[in-house]
Amino acid sequence: MLRFLLVRIASAIPVLIILSIVTFAIIQAPPGDYADYIRSQLINQSGASFAAADAQAQAYRVAHGLDQPMVIQYFNWVKGIVTQGDFGYSMFYNKPVADVVAERLPRTLALALVCHIFASVLGIGFGIWAATRQYSWIDSLLSGVSFLGMTVPRFLMALIIVYLLVFQFNVSEIGSFFSPQFGGAPWSWAKFVDLVSHVWPVVAIATFGGLAYNMRVMRGNLLDTLNAQYVETARAKGLSGGAVVMRHAVPNALHPLVMYQGVVLPYMLTGEIETAIIFSLPTVGPAIVGSMAIGDVYVTATFMMVLSATLIVGNIIADMLLAMLDPRVRQYGGA
Repeated sequence: MLRFLLVRIASAIPVLIILSIVTFAIIQAPPGDYADYIRSQLINQSGASFAAADAQAQAYRVAHGLDQPMVIQYFNWVKGIVTQGDFGYSMFYNKPVADVVAERLPRTLALALVCHIFASVLGIGFGIWAATRQYSWIDSLLSGVSFLGMTVPRFLMALIIVYLLVFQFNVSEIGSFFSPQFGGAPWSWAKFVDLVSHVWPVVAIATFGGLAYNMRVMRGNLLDTLNAQYVETARAKGLSGGAVVMRHAVPNALHPLVMYQGVVLPYMLTGEIETAIIFSLPTVGPAIVGSMAIGDVYVTATFMMVLSATLIVGNIIADMLLAMLDPRVRQYGGA
């Protein structure tokens, strides 16, 4: 198993390098940088002349290496990461990028993991329920829910909920994790309830898409498994219907869902990011959008690399789980 893990990690390193190059190139492709943002701010807010503002922008560009070719900037960024663990300096937040990531990434991962747990438990449970009641009204209802979850855009659901909360229910505290009275307070049950009251739309929307996929896959695979010969043999031996489903059919139908874990964390992260942008929560999503808009390249590149790394780590975890469940994977996968 250790060899299996090492092979997967070794194969992931070139992928991560290629992703870093492509990501940095795409971010740098649009014209303009943070110095241009400084120039526009000086002109619009400070009333400076174009010549004076442009001179300050050029000085800032030279001082921070923004005047160097993209290749040099990339290698300087990678060198800082490898040798010093330095992801660069955020020009907009005026602090190291590592501090920006440390502030926002744990919240994003926590929300994504909560969504993943809910989506897995509810999706698998509803999938089993629908498969064991095929063509009933329950199956039709759950299939309709699955269809909606996989087709309705998450940003549209977020916009609808924002409209309902703000214009129909007069909710004013949008865009924060806590009410003002709980911002710096120690953890308590009241603070936890206040947190849930602020983040439930994000959790609900991100969970809905993952739940729909889990339910659809579980239902389809379980229906195929229930028609397998070994399941018929188990029934012929006199086992109850529940024992046949839970002890023989469900474990074998879970294999595709185990592989799905390789993409579920990035999927939940993107779901959280989309909805967090609409709700303006201080997580990864608004930071990526804001940094891209003003040319804060190192923040954008670092967050995009973190999301890429979660995809790679998720696939490695999925490979390990599948290798533990299926000896054939260990045999042919080099474990």
